[in-house]
Amino acid sequence: MAGAPKPERRRTRAEQRASTLKLILDTSEELFSQLGYFGVTIKDVADKMGTHAALIFYYFDGKKALFDAVFERRVEYAVVARTAGLDAYEAEAGDHPTIEGALRAYYDGAFDVYINGDEGWRNFGRILAQVNNAPGYGAEKMDTYFDPLVLRLIGLLQKALPDAEPEDLF
Repeated sequence: MAGAPKPERRRTRAEQRASTLKLILDTSEELFSQLGYFGVTIKDVADKMGTHAALIFYYFDGKKALFDAVFERRVEYAVVARTAGLDAYEAEAGDHPTIEGALRAYYDGAFDVYINGDEGWRNFGRILAQVNNAPGYGAEKMDTYFDPLVLRLIGLLQKALPDAEPEDLF
């Protein structure tokens, strides 16, 4: 029969798993961005998804593992964007960086995706701001992912302001 719709192909288990995992991460990201790490429970995520908390525990060994997965899913891009910005600026400025140029190189590319990207990126931007200001888990995450970049930024600022004290730059 011409024009009859084709029956939908059944998704493989791998496709189902990937879809479920994405839904868990998207939902968790939204909740963590609104309520913070301490304001969200596994049950909250499950309730928002309309499922049982056991499904989330099947994929993640508790809230910390879930939060880590939410954070790590996007942080690599933030690090890569900032690294690329610093690389390009260092190549352009050589031994004569400016304060404005160094700060733009560090922030602009990374912030563009938070501002112009989809809601998930805006959620991640809010999570990143929370993590940056949170004691404990937050400081640990920022140290791991961003300390090398911040040290590069400080190095550029030191070149731009050779008479500045390092503690003032930090």
